[in-house]
Amino acid sequence: MLLATGVTRGMIETQVNAGRLTVVRHGVYLATEAWPDDLRTRHLVLGHAEQVANPGAVLSHQSAAVGWGLPSPTFEDWHALDVCVTLPPGQGHGSQRRSAVHHVIRLPAEHVTRDAEGYEVTSIPRTATDLVSGRSLPESLVILDAAARQLVERYVNQVRRSDYANPRLAQAAREQFTATSRRPGLASAIARADPRRESPAESLSAGQFLLAGLPVPDYQARLATPHGTFYPDFFWPELRMIGEVDGAIK
Repeated sequence: MLLATGVTRGMIETQVNAGRLTVVRHGVYLATEAWPDDLRTRHLVLGHAEQVANPGAVLSHQSAAVGWGLPSPTFEDWHALDVCVTLPPGQGHGSQRRSAVHHVIRLPAEHVTRDAEGYEVTSIPRTATDLVSGRSLPESLVILDAAARQLVERYVNQVRRSDYANPRLAQAAREQFTATSRRPGLASAIARADPRRESPAESLSAGQFLLAGLPVPDYQARLATPHGTFYPDFFWPELRMIGEVDGAIK
């Protein structure tokens, strides 16, 4: 783009040497003052640079998760991983950065949308199902539950706590996961995705309860008491027992 406007390679090198331009990747530059400080935004800039260098590339997997704000089920944040894009088969992919992951597969049009900057990114359901492949049930639920909550928020004009507990909305989210899943073995995790769970810790716990064969609790059930209304993370009414995952005051 710079060359097309009459800027020479020498002029570009001069600006880089002067510190006014930053080399994001080979052939892609950014005004140094626009280089972000926070690691999450920096990851997205690197991802967009990969897309600029590879027309047809779609931000996917961990990079799409960074964009959507989906939680990681491990101690490593998504933005700490390599940038990841998906490219269609048969296209020239340009020179690949060593720290970028390229998946080559044709994505259905309905699995792709655009982020706030206008770059193509896999949809929330497709991103979630890409990320849970090969993971344990507790780790899968961390991703699927959070994605389901975001989908529920898109089904209504103004989300309320009761919307996350609406079985029709929860089922609609699970159906979107199923529609974007192309891998065997995900059906069980998808069937157990629940937007009522509010945090990764709750999702991990719920997954461990299921693996252990414990009774399935109610999640974020409304409990009216003389001291106010509370919504415990887990509630087993037949045992008159509640469970809380986090929160020092609890």
